[in-house]
Amino acid sequence: MFVLDASVIVKWFSEEQYTAEALDIRGKFLAGECNIAVPDLLLYELANSLRYNPSFNEADVEQAITSLFDMGIDIIAPVSGLITEATKLAFRHDITIYDAFYIALATDLGYALVTSDMKLHQKVKQLDFVKFLSGFNGIN
Repeated sequence: MFVLDASVIVKWFSEEQYTAEALDIRGKFLAGECNIAVPDLLLYELANSLRYNPSFNEADVEQAITSLFDMGIDIIAPVSGLITEATKLAFRHDITIYDAFYIALATDLGYALVTSDMKLHQKVKQLDFVKFLSGFNGIN
């Protein structure tokens, strides 16, 4: 059971470092071997990232976002308690509210958070449920 941040999901659509690991998690999800949840914030982050990728046009970005809905990933809307917890985490770990929301959601669901954002991972590595994508085998 995983919360994936935008740094991981963008690799489903764009060849980058650690794309193979990201695609492995997607494959496990599509095979019914795990659940994936994301905050609705991910949709905006992904669309924006792909919008500024010169390899993507408007239709490509729309198709990528639609595919997330079609896959049946759990897309979670924010609630007051999660935003409050994200704010606390952001101040405690000196991270953005955006990044902290992924952590708060993972905590709330009891899932692991998977990221390929090394800067974020370094700041919160003491949280054992936050996993870096490199070397992650989807079992941890």
